Amino acid sequence: MRKQVLIAGGGIGGLAAALGASRAGWEARLYERAAAFSEVGAGVQLGPNVVRRLQAWGLQRPLQEVAAFPGRLQVRSALTGQELAVLPLGSTAVERYGAAYATIHRADLHGLLLAAVEKYTDTQLHLDQAIDRFTDADGVVTVRTSRGKDVEGDALLGADGLWSRTRTQLLGEQRPRVSGHLAYRALVPQHALPKGLRTRQVTAWLGPRLHVVQYPVRRGELQNLVVIVQGPAPQDLENWDHSANGADLEAALLGTCTALQQAVRGVVDAGGGWRLWPLCDRPPVRGPAEMARGVVALLGDAAHPMRPYLAQGAGMAIEDAAELQRALSMHDLDVPLRLTRYALNRWQRNARVQARSTRNGRIFHATGPVRWARDVSLRLLGERLLDVPWLYRGDGSSASSL
Repeated sequence: MRKQVLIAGGGIGGLAAALGASRAGWEARLYERAAAFSEVGAGVQLGPNVVRRLQAWGLQRPLQEVAAFPGRLQVRSALTGQELAVLPLGSTAVERYGAAYATIHRADLHGLLLAAVEKYTDTQLHLDQAIDRFTDADGVVTVRTSRGKDVEGDALLGADGLWSRTRTQLLGEQRPRVSGHLAYRALVPQHALPKGLRTRQVTAWLGPRLHVVQYPVRRGELQNLVVIVQGPAPQDLENWDHSANGADLEAALLGTCTALQQAVRGVVDAGGGWRLWPLCDRPPVRGPAEMARGVVALLGDAAHPMRPYLAQGAGMAIEDAAELQRALSMHDLDVPLRLTRYALNRWQRNARVQARSTRNGRIFHATGPVRWARDVSLRLLGERLLDVPWLYRGDGSSASSL
């Protein structure tokens, strides 16, 4: 009889975990609080480390059908518009790291994972049901769903996001850390923009206390823009209105170059709108016990929510799921030891990405002499500063052993 894993959360991490667990020979039951699978409109960058994992799951063709594959990453000054540095992507990324650098609509990434789960696994998908709590005794985990039903399994995976109930019960009440950064996000059809505002590359604009990222998604048909500024978050972080005031955004960009202001103004001119998110994270993971205890493990944002300044939030969740697949396949080990192996092989890499993401945010938003030194360094060293070999080459799968 196959072992059964219960999964809290049906986002990118939860679906990837279901796919990995099923490939490890487990039966998966996934519980999603929402009444229907959906992902809000936003872009996601996938480095070669993540694309290789999707390829290993046989998802290269579905990825090619929905993603964009930018030819380069360009860094520009938000104040002058001057190009500071360039990192070649496209074929260069394939040659260096064995896979492309992709940019994708979050809903498209979620959709291709959901299609793979439905087509290639026998995962039971339970919508409009959350896992509210669990008990762990004698190697069996029992969950209570939001419908009052008790379900038993051999393991529980918490993939229920930043406000994870699984995490709270496993590790205690630890509220996410408010970053002081606000993200304005927009998606706009490229055909609705003037030709001069369309893009086929990733562009990062760096300015004092702010930065902007733009890139194509959905085969290049849409442009994703993210403007991150410093400011106070709403008091109610879990329940609030995401609509954003375009005038507030334009005010935040006063003093930036004309080219950047035109790119941002083009969203509204093309009939698009802005949505606002306060960015939260947690301190870097401090050890394997923060990712797995007994027959319960955490992955993705439930384990290591991070700031988006290394573009690896979704990527680390997918890498987690890949390592879970390897760990769950070790049928000669008992389940707690398998999950311990998973945590040992993931926590340091996740902690490093979390720390680097926070550090990047400080560099992106630098002011005064630090900003000047950053710009000079980018002009002189360019590609060497932008490339991240330690990240793109690996996935943490051989970080430790038992």
